[in-house]
Amino acid sequence: METARSSDDDIEPTAADDDAAPGAGDGAPAPPPRPGWRRWVMDTRPLRHRPFRRLWSSTTITAIGSQLTAVAVPKQIYDITGSSAWVGYASFAGLLPLVVFALWGGVVADRMDRRTLMLITNVGIAVTSLLFWAQSFAGLDSVAVLMVLLAAQQGFFGMNSPARNASVARLVPADELPAAGALQSTVAQTGMILGPLLAGALIPVLGLPTLYLIDAVALCVTLWAVWRLPAMPPLTEGATGGARRGGWRDVADGFRYIATHRILLMSFLADIIAMVFGMPRALFPQLASHTYAPWGEGFALGLLFAAIPLGAVAGGLLSGTFSRARRHGLMVIAAVVAWGVAITGFGLSLNLWWAVAFLALAGVADMVSMVFRGTILQAAATDDMRGRMQGVFTVVVAGGPRIADLLHGTAGSLLGARAAVAAGGLLVAVSTLGLAVAVPAFRRYTP
Repeated sequence: METARSSDDDIEPTAADDDAAPGAGDGAPAPPPRPGWRRWVMDTRPLRHRPFRRLWSSTTITAIGSQLTAVAVPKQIYDITGSSAWVGYASFAGLLPLVVFALWGGVVADRMDRRTLMLITNVGIAVTSLLFWAQSFAGLDSVAVLMVLLAAQQGFFGMNSPARNASVARLVPADELPAAGALQSTVAQTGMILGPLLAGALIPVLGLPTLYLIDAVALCVTLWAVWRLPAMPPLTEGATGGARRGGWRDVADGFRYIATHRILLMSFLADIIAMVFGMPRALFPQLASHTYAPWGEGFALGLLFAAIPLGAVAGGLLSGTFSRARRHGLMVIAAVVAWGVAITGFGLSLNLWWAVAFLALAGVADMVSMVFRGTILQAAATDDMRGRMQGVFTVVVAGGPRIADLLHGTAGSLLGARAAVAAGGLLVAVSTLGLAVAVPAFRRYTP
């Protein structure tokens, strides 16, 4: 194995030195504009750094593989039980360990070498994928086994995600963090589109067990890529000294840190507002069945679910238009307001194609929001807190849409689907503008 610093590209960039205090990147020169059409397309500068390139390549490989398992598990549970309720129970069974271990994993990511933690948790995820394959291949047909494996895999993912996300600021310079976020998010969204399509094509040909096996093989490739990353131990003596602690008191310290850093708090609140009030996916089946039935229920449902990820990918591919912006707080506010307006437009649309267009615009706005919220977490938090911030971020991203499902499902029954969607989108826009007025420091925030 080549050493962690075998070439100039492998040396950690000086961005890590900015960890001494929140907002330590102030005064960094703005990146020069790119000539011609290149200023519009995705900024690929972070890929010049070999360590980040390896991390990104591992994300690229698993983006589709993980979606194969995400399709295979509910399909297998439904095949066994014939009940959508059991599919929902299984999803909830995976949520609790994801939340618990994401919070704890954030603490551990601040207390030990992040590369080591990624290796350990990736091994755990790969082993559970192999066990998924084994139970399916053996024909166990046990929902209990599937739910235990799903809970275990979500727990490992919860611990892996904070370490992976917190590592980015150690691998690229501070001015390239938005571009790195756009690269990561675009790959993830592409996987959400291609993975289910590939799963649907492969199940009739290769069978359900093969999907689990493909995911396990992809995870082995990911392990190799993570193995080649440089070591990323804690930068401060205090974090090193607490390497064996990592208790729930440290989790509480993370929440106190958020409460005392308004920029971080506002970035989380903006995401919670957008997802809880403005994610209408629970109403897609009802809208496809009633409002858009003339276009074909199945066709309409597929378009509704695909529209937001497609818009997000388009936004990522054109991220050169925004990834070099300096007013990160203002970009988050503008993106979340745009998301709310687009969701309101979707709720008011009687025509399927207008509905898809508004959802795609919402996807573009979501990509912009993801990029700059992620950048704020990387730049405004000290390195010894980045893991915990990413752990909370994972919980918000995972939990927000699930709360939205409950809220929109209830509101849809009381108000009607279109009214519930439009009201939720309007509430997002108004609440976010109120947040911007109440906390001017957030809209003025520049790293």
